[in-house]
Amino acid sequence: MSVTFEDFGFNRQILNAIADAGYTEATPIQQKAIPPIMNGQDVMGIAQTGTGKTAAYMLPIIMKLKYAQGNDMRALVVAPTRELALQIEENAREFSKYTDLRIVCLYGGLGPKTQKELIDKGVDIIVATPGRLMDVYLAGHIVTKMLQVFVLDEADKMMDMGFMPQINRILEVVPRKRQNLLFSATMSDKINELSSNFLEFPTTIEATPPATPAQTVNQRLYMVPNVKTKINTLKYLLDQPEDIKKLIVFCKTRYAAEDVYKFLLRKFGEKEVRVLHANKGQNTRINSINAFKNDEVKILVATDVASRGIDVSDVSHVINFDVPVVYEDYVHRIGRTGRAFQSGEAITFCAPNEEYYIRKIEKLIRQQIPVLSLPADVYVDETPYQERQDQNREIDDQKRKDDPTFKGAFHEKKTMNQRKKFDAGRAKADPAKAARNNRPGKKAAAQKENRRRRG
Repeated sequence: MSVTFEDFGFNRQILNAIADAGYTEATPIQQKAIPPIMNGQDVMGIAQTGTGKTAAYMLPIIMKLKYAQGNDMRALVVAPTRELALQIEENAREFSKYTDLRIVCLYGGLGPKTQKELIDKGVDIIVATPGRLMDVYLAGHIVTKMLQVFVLDEADKMMDMGFMPQINRILEVVPRKRQNLLFSATMSDKINELSSNFLEFPTTIEATPPATPAQTVNQRLYMVPNVKTKINTLKYLLDQPEDIKKLIVFCKTRYAAEDVYKFLLRKFGEKEVRVLHANKGQNTRINSINAFKNDEVKILVATDVASRGIDVSDVSHVINFDVPVVYEDYVHRIGRTGRAFQSGEAITFCAPNEEYYIRKIEKLIRQQIPVLSLPADVYVDETPYQERQDQNREIDDQKRKDDPTFKGAFHEKKTMNQRKKFDAGRAKADPAKAARNNRPGKKAAAQKENRRRRG
């Protein structure tokens, strides 16, 4: 039986705003989270991105606050990145359009002067990143005594990004008597620890088991030997007639993102592709997201940190150009497609040094990602010597992580080279002794003795 927003007891202003936004049925996380939040309970929600969790907490907050009152904030939402903070602010404004609630978004990358001026005029809801929130608070522009609801969104990502000290400082300055809401895509020991410090007798809501990809996303995996072959595979997929309406290409680093962006720029031009990473200015990042959201460009190349807040319902494909090193990011990445009951495709390119991370991701999501053979038309480049060395070195590091006693191929090679240098030095110092030691019979006997000792 489908649940509509009329069933939650929202007032007419909120219901009209929901209707204008085009929402009719509540998603599973909304069905489970809205009633306890409306009742004033602390809630811990476990749901992957794209399930409607922002509306799950923002609609009850707007219902609770109802209208502008006083000068000081009554609700605070803290998010890990400026993009996500801006997306939450946009949703809050959309759902509160028929009220006079005042909403301010605080984030870095821009001077704080305008943000401080907006707060000084009076504010009901603040959406903020941790660092900028504390900066503005310490400057004396935020009063916390009227705070009623405190939300931590994408708490797992905040842990990964090292925001725990800032979160602890925020908890020290907000009132003890308040409603707390925590949302995360994954459940880890760190999240459990945070929830025990942050929540009072919480209601735990799980739309799906923790770290489960959305059922509407079809996953595929291609094993590729090197970066150049990844580029060739990406080119092949983009040349296919199958309908890629909107595509996000995820890269591990901003350097990789810039390289992929330059390749796509040569192929499609500025009218089709934009890039989003931490090295870009704030205005450039906002413009890139808006251009992608408004269908001005078809392809967005992004890194994980910069991608939070890309809430676009009609992304048809996600391509993981690199496998994420932070395993939970895989769930966040592929959750950018298959949103709002729509289906989507998530394609991952995996090099030999990334198979380790794929195994860890499959363990996390409790399912195997189907492996497809590379299409026959994809040209497989030979792996350059340096790239092959880097891959082997990383594979050795991975094996060492699982087995600290593992020495690795590079260690063995290094030991052999050191032995050769030592023998050469000894031969130079005493040529006669070296000649005796290198007699065929003596050498064979020494090798036989070594084999016997090794068992």
